[in-house]
Amino acid sequence: MSGAQAWRFTDDRGTEAAAEGVPLRVVAYVRAGAALLDLGVTPVAVYGSGHDGAALDPAKAGGLRAAGVPYLGPGRALDEEALRELRPDVIVDVTYDGKSPYALDEAVAERLGVPLAALSVGNDLTLPAILDRFAALAASLGAEPVRAASDAELAAAEDGLRGVAARSALAVLALSGAGPEQVHLARPQAWPELAHLAELGVRLVAPGPGPGANWLTGDWAGAAGLRPDLVLFDDREHATRPYELPSGVRLTPWNPETPPSPAAYARFFRDLAEALAA
Repeated sequence: MSGAQAWRFTDDRGTEAAAEGVPLRVVAYVRAGAALLDLGVTPVAVYGSGHDGAALDPAKAGGLRAAGVPYLGPGRALDEEALRELRPDVIVDVTYDGKSPYALDEAVAERLGVPLAALSVGNDLTLPAILDRFAALAASLGAEPVRAASDAELAAAEDGLRGVAARSALAVLALSGAGPEQVHLARPQAWPELAHLAELGVRLVAPGPGPGANWLTGDWAGAAGLRPDLVLFDDREHATRPYELPSGVRLTPWNPETPPSPAAYARFFRDLAEALAA
């Protein structure tokens, strides 16, 4: 990239990623990679998190498999030589704490001499702000301007969900199953997308006091005791489907790692509106 205009992007840790020219070969954590694909940047490969196995989780894949993007396995067990052979110009991860990349040890990128950008998906930002940051990164990487159409799709999905929520009295509980004895109950305000659902009028159930910033861990009887009408259940491969909920409770899948793109969230909001209206 000699002679090209310098590329710089300040990530959500306050760290500047820099390259001699606009990075063409992007390797990304699967959530970030699926979002970038929606936004017009196709990664050369993606990697997973500690929750992921040797195969790409279908719930997290977005359009990556259809686009033929290779999956390298969990980031913490990444084969550095295989990553080196891909000749990445930049690595894109996410961060929950604003300090460290989530799925890849930053030392790997340092040893390869590759800049790493980590964008926040934690509750320090609202969902619209998270979407703006991913759009800004995609634009800096040379994505074609597709934002107007995808923003319109998202706005229409939000309007539809807002209208359904206004007519619904259903109580909605978001959770992640951990087997027959244990379940993690989401704290709505700790999740940007759940907080956004509340702003759209969805009646989210809070699990109550106890340890855990994002989840309250308990048993299925405790989940049933919250009397949800509809359960958003974590459909990632490492999570289990709900156990022992009262009959009549509606179930609809939820990916707590939905790709941060307008298109992906528009799909989620349309699916939830349909579930609430059923």
